[in-house]
Amino acid sequence: MAESPAKELRRILNSPGIYQGPGCFDALSAKLAERAGFKYCFASGFAISGTRLGLPDTGYISYGEMVDQGQQITQAVLIPVIGDGDNGYGNAMNVKRTVMGFIRAGFAGIILEDQAFPKKSGDAQGMKVVSREEAVMRIKAAVDARNESGSDIVIVARTDSRQTVSLDESLWRLRAFADAGADILFNNSLASREEMEAFCKICLQVPKVVTMFGGRGKSSFFQPHELEAIGYKLVMYPISLLGVSIQAMQNSLIDIEMVVSLLMKKCLL
Repeated sequence: MAESPAKELRRILNSPGIYQGPGCFDALSAKLAERAGFKYCFASGFAISGTRLGLPDTGYISYGEMVDQGQQITQAVLIPVIGDGDNGYGNAMNVKRTVMGFIRAGFAGIILEDQAFPKKSGDAQGMKVVSREEAVMRIKAAVDARNESGSDIVIVARTDSRQTVSLDESLWRLRAFADAGADILFNNSLASREEMEAFCKICLQVPKVVTMFGGRGKSSFFQPHELEAIGYKLVMYPISLLGVSIQAMQNSLIDIEMVVSLLMKKCLL
């Protein structure tokens, strides 16, 4: 029998080297990522909110919509898919329900963040995080849900407290997340290579993930070998496929408009 998606993702985490994963938003984009040879992909909440609702990633997408879209994505590919669980859609009990739903949808991993409701995009102004106690409780609830289900879904614990509070606060939270049972740590919106190195030096036994946007956000764009040297295990590109898709559609619409305009001129002659 083939390995479960979560076991395959754990095998990747225990393998040497750094692994890149594009952000997908539907079955087609995930299949293209798999065909291109990527070992995993990331179901980006930003991209799914944009393509499914035509709205920004500011809490509009619901738990049910993410589970539905996630199921379509995971059923289309054999590679592991990490799902964006946002802030768990509520309190600790909501987090447990979210994790259970992501397990049933076939996700190999789930990202859970410590933002307060309503959530905002990762680099947006005015973002707020919940208290330390509530943030840790979310991760503990996720671990409980995994244990109760008998699943081995990978829990990615993310903090946005670097931007809202301080680097020291973000490192405190991530250490607490690791102690609570998180499998991967994610420190969002780090401002420099020095901060990235400081993050990767904590909890050395727990893999670290970073997102690259190619010019968007506070961190510069680093090449995979640079990120590996810093100490990262996974690098995700949440909006790369979405960005080129939007550009291609805009270009096609311009071409169509030009053809229609030329035809109209010929008809008027």
